[in-house]
Amino acid sequence: MSGALVIVGDSMLDVDIEGSANRLSPEAPVPVVDAERMWQRPGGAGLAAVLAARSEADVVLITAIAGDAEGRSLTELLTGSGVRVIALPMAGSTVCKTRIRAGGQSVLRLDRGDGTAAHDTLPDEVAHTLADARAVCVADYGNGITAHPEIRKLLSRIGGRVPVVWDPHPRGAEPVTDLALVTPNESEAQGQSAESLRDRWDARAVCVTLGARGALLALRGGGSRHVPMPPGIGPGGPGDTCGAGDRFAVAAAAALGRGADALSATADAVAAASRFVAAGGAVGVSTAAAVSGATEPATTADKTLISRDIDAIRDRLRHRGGTLVATGGCFDLLHTGHVRLLHQARQLGSALVVLLNSDASVRMLKGPTRPVMPAEDRARVLAALACVDAVCIFDELSPEAVLERLRPDIWVKGGDYRAESLPEAEVVTRHGGEVVILPTVAGYSSSKLIASARS
Repeated sequence: MSGALVIVGDSMLDVDIEGSANRLSPEAPVPVVDAERMWQRPGGAGLAAVLAARSEADVVLITAIAGDAEGRSLTELLTGSGVRVIALPMAGSTVCKTRIRAGGQSVLRLDRGDGTAAHDTLPDEVAHTLADARAVCVADYGNGITAHPEIRKLLSRIGGRVPVVWDPHPRGAEPVTDLALVTPNESEAQGQSAESLRDRWDARAVCVTLGARGALLALRGGGSRHVPMPPGIGPGGPGDTCGAGDRFAVAAAAALGRGADALSATADAVAAASRFVAAGGAVGVSTAAAVSGATEPATTADKTLISRDIDAIRDRLRHRGGTLVATGGCFDLLHTGHVRLLHQARQLGSALVVLLNSDASVRMLKGPTRPVMPAEDRARVLAALACVDAVCIFDELSPEAVLERLRPDIWVKGGDYRAESLPEAEVVTRHGGEVVILPTVAGYSSSKLIASARS
């Protein structure tokens, strides 16, 4: 399997301002929201690309980006998430969507920016990238990318040999013909059946997503199937569905790129979108930003916990609410690669737990001369990092037993793993969590540092 997973579409900057609303304004009968936290993330096709980069090693985003401050912030968020960006010119300013939320519920959304993709001549890199793609996901948000004549020609040209998934938008252009899969949601279908949309777009398959009810899939040549949400996956409450459609389309494209058929890809996508919503939705891929005058929700003394009691850690952090992230490893000589991984992992949620291999398990994994630092010292160094909320030392070779009790919303690993190849992945996904693979920093290795010091 070669080539990148390519995302094509309209990007924007999404902002969430979270706080509490305990009183009404004296000027009008509207709630006053006291801002406590602010999060930023790429939106639209940018969010689809970030979600893809959490599980795919090579992700390219073809999108229009403005040269304003918001566009620069958007580019930094994308590249910092491991996405390679091919930026096309944009006419107008970056589209920004700000949600103001209180008590977990949206109070207001404020949209600004008028940016649309300029239909200039495409750089040669666009054609080469699409021709070499493993799969393509088109995330149309109605701002002009899918109406670009050259892009439409390129997508039509590759559609017969590269699986293309098209997530349409009511304000966007019609999908090109003979696509592997088109994925409108129930609202975008506007009362039309999956079969009629399949015929209208001359697609090989159309899947109408139904939220918690799964999806309806219509295949070329007849036949339709209802694909339900897998049992045991789903949020305790209504859940934040922002970004669920992007997660669905990306998962379907990735599955098709691995050789799955449309039915299997749809089942993978339904499960992935369900886990995404259960894990907190798009907030889990947001980057925290400062809110002037806001106070931290927890003091330093209340923040960091070192314990072998994973139940106590779980209960304490779950009581604080939000998305629980976990990662694990030996961390024998903490280096730049570790710190970057931990920082990125913490940005995926509201709290980060580090599962730390004990001295005995490190010896079994690394040999009799390791660790060079005892577990208690390694735990104290980790706990001193601002991005770490708790450290749990465990004795087993694999963290599966600890994860069975912790049940994080997101489990993070660094490196070149594939999520499905990790033995602990089954435990995480069975409890509604999601496995995220983050790229490591090349050239950093505890083993190499230790060997160099000893020599």
